[in-house]
Amino acid sequence: IWMIQKRIGRIMNGTMYREILSENLLSSARALKMKCGFVFQHDNYPKHTARATKEWLRKKHFKVLEWPSQSPDLNPIINLWRELKVRVTQRQPQNITALEEICMEEWAKIPATVCENLVKTYRKCLTSVNANKGYMKKY
Repeated sequence: IWMIQKRIGRIMNGTMYREILSENLLSSARALKMKCGFVFQHDNYPKHTARATKEWLRKKHFKVLEWPSQSPDLNPIINLWRELKVRVTQRQPQNITALEEICMEEWAKIPATVCENLVKTYRKCLTSVNANKGYMKKY
């Protein structure tokens, strides 16, 4: 899982999203020692599903996980963002500069095992949603 090393100072659009992918996706896959042919996952935000984004991913030969439009949020990164949010909130940043610094510090402190566990439990989550006809199982 990768983290953008700079703050985005405006609302992200499809062009910016493709630039971020271009600068980070392949290098992140290599750093994570992912094998050729890995499957990339993102959800149905318009910048992700834009024709230009789909075409860019196709031209670069990236496999993309199909994502149903009305699915529960199954993306493991959501849980990772929650972990980061809890850590950052505890430190109570007082301004945007402090927020940015704290985010970077806390992101770096999240153990790799947290990411590994999110990925390991992903199959169970998908199986549960499938068994429940598209709905999340209540825990």
